[in-house]
Amino acid sequence: MDIAIRVLQLLLSLSILVFIHELGHYSMARFFGARVEKFYLFFNPWFSIFKWKSKRSGTVYGLGWLPLGGYCQIAGMIDESLDTEAMASEPKPDEFRSKKPFARLMIMAGGVIFNVILAFIIYTGITLTWGTKVLHSDQVSAGMNFSTPAEEVGFVDGDVILSVDGKQSPNVLDSRFMSSLINAHEVVVRRGGAVETIRLPEDMMQLLRAEEGFGSLRMPFVVDAVSEGSRAQGHLASGDRVVAVDSATCTDVTEVITALDKKKGKDVVLTVERSGTALQTTLPVDTAGHIGVVLKGIEELYPIEHVQYNVFTAIPAGIDRAGQTISGYVRGLKYMFTKEGAKQMGGLGTMGKLFPTTFDWQSFWSITAFLSIILAVMNILPIPALDGGHILFIIIEMIRRKPLSDKAMTTIQTIGLVLLVLLMVYANGNDIYRAFFGK
Repeated sequence: MDIAIRVLQLLLSLSILVFIHELGHYSMARFFGARVEKFYLFFNPWFSIFKWKSKRSGTVYGLGWLPLGGYCQIAGMIDESLDTEAMASEPKPDEFRSKKPFARLMIMAGGVIFNVILAFIIYTGITLTWGTKVLHSDQVSAGMNFSTPAEEVGFVDGDVILSVDGKQSPNVLDSRFMSSLINAHEVVVRRGGAVETIRLPEDMMQLLRAEEGFGSLRMPFVVDAVSEGSRAQGHLASGDRVVAVDSATCTDVTEVITALDKKKGKDVVLTVERSGTALQTTLPVDTAGHIGVVLKGIEELYPIEHVQYNVFTAIPAGIDRAGQTISGYVRGLKYMFTKEGAKQMGGLGTMGKLFPTTFDWQSFWSITAFLSIILAVMNILPIPALDGGHILFIIIEMIRRKPLSDKAMTTIQTIGLVLLVLLMVYANGNDIYRAFFGK
């Protein structure tokens, strides 16, 4: 069921993104007078679920049955279909190839432009509807846990982040917080009673192991309530904090859960802090690894501020969030072809895991906005078969004052398409490998 929910969210998100992307090409083509032959959501090999031809424009609008994307077929253009038959005839005024270079450039950039606009609109809507949650890093009293690469450059589990590149107490609930740490030059932390400065190497992203990441917030195991009829009644109470399991110190909720999981069906000795006093109690662990308590959430453990926006303040906040997300993603692209970056590359499986196992509109739209930016950035790269490749051809034409030959265009597109397919096979192959081997 969890997988099905994620798959449905991924398909809905991709349908929206592809529709908007192709709508960008379609809108620009119509604006500059280029004829659109087909406009499809999803692919339609052999048959279509629905199609309708406009008598006025001649465009065939349709819904395919293969939910892996969609397309906008523009007359007089050599695209990924590599159909050159129509190019043998004399150019018509309403064909893509008959338009001036600037018009063609804008038609090809339309998809990227619309995806960026969509991300901005979504981020603005999220900000206006749900506001933002702010938890300043210096108020995370338990600090953070760090991966091995982060420890190697100077971080220690329990460090409380005070500033990142001079920005005091950044918001740890901001989706950009972790990337700001990875790309930082200097991070100031509180360690015990001392203040330490950590200087990160330029290649911090490259040093990260694909399976480890950088770090995570510490969330202490604090009891909110004891379940009715649980064996924990009389032993644990609201506010109790578990700090050790069978004398092994646990500083984070994940450590306690892991320790309990190893004691399924057995008794366990818990060390608990209650009102500043350390107590010990013995409890049975059920076969699911549970002890019968409900834990406090992050909003009950740390002082989180809820910030609300109106239309006039939500718009600049949406622009800022979209801009920061784009810049952060672009900065990370330079690591794509490193050994570590290649390990982290993923396909549809990786995208699917971005979505939660229970449907939530705020999460869905946040992830969709992020994927919209990924789609925009990846498509603008100057790779043949992508929008950026077409734009590169047009820029070359503008510089040399004559277009590339149809033969050259077809050859380059073929090479680009093969490379793109290989990249997709590799990315999805990574997902399959990780699914079977857990790495």
